[in-house]
Amino acid sequence: MPEADAIPQANIDTIAAISTPPGRGGIGIVRLSGPQAASIAVQLVYLRKPLEHGRTRLADVLDAADDEATRIDEALVTFFAAPNSYTAEDVVEIAAHGSPVVLDLLLRRALDKGARLAEPGEFTQRAFLAGRLDLTQAEAVRDLIEAQTLTQARLAASQMGGALSRRVAPVKQSLVELIALLEAGIDFAEDDVDVAPQAEIALRIDALTPPLRALEASFARGRIVHDGLTLAIVGRPNVGKSSLFNRLVERDRAIVTATPGTTRDTVTERISLDGIPLELVDTAGLRESLEEAEQLGIRRSREALADAALVLLVLDATQPLNDEEDQLLEAVQGRPALVAINKSDLNEIAIAASEIAGISALPTSALTGEGIPALRERILALATGGAASEPGMLTSLRHHQAIATALSALADATQANANSIPHEMILLDLYRALWALDSLTGQTTSDDILNLIFSTFCIGK
Repeated sequence: MPEADAIPQANIDTIAAISTPPGRGGIGIVRLSGPQAASIAVQLVYLRKPLEHGRTRLADVLDAADDEATRIDEALVTFFAAPNSYTAEDVVEIAAHGSPVVLDLLLRRALDKGARLAEPGEFTQRAFLAGRLDLTQAEAVRDLIEAQTLTQARLAASQMGGALSRRVAPVKQSLVELIALLEAGIDFAEDDVDVAPQAEIALRIDALTPPLRALEASFARGRIVHDGLTLAIVGRPNVGKSSLFNRLVERDRAIVTATPGTTRDTVTERISLDGIPLELVDTAGLRESLEEAEQLGIRRSREALADAALVLLVLDATQPLNDEEDQLLEAVQGRPALVAINKSDLNEIAIAASEIAGISALPTSALTGEGIPALRERILALATGGAASEPGMLTSLRHHQAIATALSALADATQANANSIPHEMILLDLYRALWALDSLTGQTTSDDILNLIFSTFCIGK
């Protein structure tokens, strides 16, 4: 991204915050941004050399500001002069050892010298307001910090690099050109300037729709990569649910015994399946029981079944279906579900089954590991609906709503043009589409929405 011009700093507070997570660590960083960042920083530590843009200086952290002060730590101080910094303001980062006492001392001194404690996400918000980032890139900063899988981190890094903005830019440019054409036809109608014919307008609007449709479709996978899903493993007692659960998480997380009804409560574990965050829920076996503890576990199992986005119904290859399993098969009809025919190593006939009650089924053996790789692939396909990963995917509901609004406005413009509605009315729909695309990257986003977005960031970022 090109360098942002320096923004006026006369009336901007200098903000300060601890930018590393709470607790003890090898390194802790106190960050300052604003017109007084450098002047305050030189009062917090004793510098061996004067600050210089892009250079790191060794400094002493003293326990007091008087002549009898004692050195309690060494720090590295880095200065970035405006506009060549993250926020496009003067920025100073003081990296000391990660002692909460030392970091708190530096922060308190900065506040005493005139800095203000930064609000959550305020550093990134200043970068956005200065034009260093657009809104999709700013949101990607938060997503990268919160990433729990490598795929999530890669997607966030792609968004930070402007992948989504680049997908939207050509559509937006073509839309602006169409708006300009219609505006010119209205403004200079009396000067015999040619107005775009109805067929040309239709062609231009039609050309805008496919890339937006493709972007809208990417939300199916992007949302799942961003948020993850829950998979409930259900079935009657002793069919091997906990054994399959342990196979999928690749460790002995759930207790497994030959006694039916061992699992009395739900057991959860988060895994990454080809980069998709998946929360597995091992449930108590579903059956009629008079024991109070088991009844409570069965009740929680039914709640987990109702709440889960995906369902894995485990059957026993050595046993015929019973009434509870018939009811479960009926209950998951129409939902994203799979059937695992477990203990297939004990009954080869089960291997031939590929569908039960209209639900995709496959043989597995938690004991030998047979069918587990195929089960992982089926779960992944069920989770993503077959949608492929691609650069610039939509990952948030806000993004999806903006694209959906733009598509709706273009559809209205197409209908208005087909009905020979005056161009002034068609322009209203085209402007609505433009404003929706602008809201995606932040050009027309209201202050309330901006405040809501940046309040979800951690302090110091």
